[in-house]
Amino acid sequence: MSHTKEGLVVQDVLEHAKTYIKNDDELQFIEQAYLFAKEKHAGQYRKTGEDYIIHPLNVAMILTTIYADYQTIAAGFLHDVLEDCDCTSEEMQEKFGPEVTKLVQGVTKLSKIHFSTENEYLIDYYKKIIVGMSEDVRVIIIKLADRLHNMRTLWATPPDRQKVKAKEALEILAPIAHHLGIHKIKSELEDLALRYLKPDVFYDIAEKLNKTKLERDRTVVDMQKEVSDLLTEHHINHEIKGRAKCIYSIYNKLNKGKKFSDIYDLLALRILVHTEQECYLALGIIHSKFRPLPKRFKDYIAMPKPNMYQSLHTTVFGIDGYLFEIQIRTYDMDEVAENGIASHWAYKENKGSNKTANLQSTTEQKLQFFKSIIDLSKDKMSSEEFVNSVKDEVLNNNIYCFTPKGDVIELPRGATPIDFAYKIHTKVGETTTGAIVNNAIVPLNYELKDNDIVRIITNKNATPSMEWINIVKATTTRNKIKNFFSKNEKEVYIERGKYSLEKELRKKKLSISEFLSDTNLKEIYEEFKMDSLEDIYLSIGNGKVSALSIINFICKEQDTPQPKVVKVTAKNMDADIIVSGIDKVKVNLANCCCPVYGDDIIGYITKGNGITVHRTHCHNLDMLETRTLEVHWNTNVNKRYLTNLLIYSNTHENHMLELIQTISNMNVSVDGINMMSKVGTILYSASVYVTGLDQLTKLLSTLEKQPYFDHAERMMR
Repeated sequence: MSHTKEGLVVQDVLEHAKTYIKNDDELQFIEQAYLFAKEKHAGQYRKTGEDYIIHPLNVAMILTTIYADYQTIAAGFLHDVLEDCDCTSEEMQEKFGPEVTKLVQGVTKLSKIHFSTENEYLIDYYKKIIVGMSEDVRVIIIKLADRLHNMRTLWATPPDRQKVKAKEALEILAPIAHHLGIHKIKSELEDLALRYLKPDVFYDIAEKLNKTKLERDRTVVDMQKEVSDLLTEHHINHEIKGRAKCIYSIYNKLNKGKKFSDIYDLLALRILVHTEQECYLALGIIHSKFRPLPKRFKDYIAMPKPNMYQSLHTTVFGIDGYLFEIQIRTYDMDEVAENGIASHWAYKENKGSNKTANLQSTTEQKLQFFKSIIDLSKDKMSSEEFVNSVKDEVLNNNIYCFTPKGDVIELPRGATPIDFAYKIHTKVGETTTGAIVNNAIVPLNYELKDNDIVRIITNKNATPSMEWINIVKATTTRNKIKNFFSKNEKEVYIERGKYSLEKELRKKKLSISEFLSDTNLKEIYEEFKMDSLEDIYLSIGNGKVSALSIINFICKEQDTPQPKVVKVTAKNMDADIIVSGIDKVKVNLANCCCPVYGDDIIGYITKGNGITVHRTHCHNLDMLETRTLEVHWNTNVNKRYLTNLLIYSNTHENHMLELIQTISNMNVSVDGINMMSKVGTILYSASVYVTGLDQLTKLLSTLEKQPYFDHAERMMR
């Protein structure tokens, strides 16, 4: 502002606020904040020599230009009071309430940070800090307005500080303003930063713009009249504006090798209409007369940018062959494009009756950038991981994919269908079994591209696979998968281990409570290097130790009588089966149910071929009950057992290679695999060697977690 009298400036702030804030109480609240700040800053001066209150006044004025709400403007007046004046949070809260106080406290916290732009790592780190420390996005908006006014008066600081502050503004704050959609602040910060960082370049571009201004203005006016007449002829109410030339954007284009004369937006028009339909009508009418330049059309109305920007962009051959960049948007879209999300607290309020609902809807649906970083900050990761994820997933170019219903999902470049699924909802991600992209089935490691239409196939019984951690791109997705396994798998293993131990104790007719006495537990902890009963259950459940070895250790310690081990020498006999009271007997494992170590088993006395061992629920035992006897596994086991599996696929594609890899990764030996076709899917039968029931259970669980398998089970003949 050019005013020097404080009264005039505060009146300007209030007059501007009145254009969109209609509530007198809210306007009075803003004025009270000004008077309080003026009182507290009395006697303080800025480096420019002005009374200090001039700075909060300008910050508040900037906030009104982007249609910030009354609380944000009030906090703009008060933003330095807690830090620089004799005022406590309690006093501020009593006068202005908890919400405004919280905003001021947030800005105060940010003001205490000494930013560094020495390298890319630190730049991204401080972007993360700004967002991570700001519970309310309005804190960032006030900070941006604060920095913008400081940049306008940067001439009053020493030259070395000028460059430091300019670099901070350009590399840390301007990108955040861009992602929040606040074009006014973003472009001015960039131009001011360039002026101090590269003054020669800045003034050279400014001079070139001035030299060509007369010719450009005349050409733009002529084109503006032709386009306006054309739209009026077709009864489209409109307004046409020339576009401000952002020196920094021109500098960027020149830096990429473009000639000054080839920069399209030097000749630019912005057309404002009332409805979305009129945007497309205006576009068609303009293209009917002025030939569009190929590949220069962008439809940000149907596909808005994540910061809510909407507009149609086209470049046409205008009068005298000049290229014109034309933007077509509604008045509402123009407000958002210029003022970003800040305007939604106030500008949108006047459009509907339910103020709270509008605020909530805006916050939930539109602040994708802000939420992305906040989501990242909640994940437990190192600072380096966090910074890398912010750099890769939020601040770089992202891709935009669609659900079948047309909802836009923003993802980091290189993201997979699994990332897409988790972005929709964690539960969708956890139950994902496949994906269809643009009507074609794709593997889950498929790299999504801009504008892909993605349909996620889910199964309520499915769970994530550990392999996904190496497939996904988004750090949030990776951490959600890790969290699932660290929580769910541990719980499953503990429950499984408890069940296995209690089952074995019951089989041996041992009291569970007596076995788990403090004395016994202490001995188990020392022997097996554990710290709690939960550790015992977890170790049994995940296969690190067997329930039998725990029981055997305690029983030996207590000199519990042990059954004799039957030694056998014949081929296909198993020396690890104990037959109570019988020595030198031939023992075979039944081929029909293929028992493995840890199964509940029973022996069948054959005619002339010793004892055949079956699983207790083998259906063939129905005919053999009268000739059965009790048998047990020997705990000194060190061999593998053959068993047969059936794996049900959910696709007609051949995944035998993936099946073999999954089995091998579990340290399980494959004896053979067959593939059988079913209607629309494939069924696999596999013969494998496992160390026991724990490993087999883990294998079946892992197979069922693969996206291409629905179910895996043991085969019984």
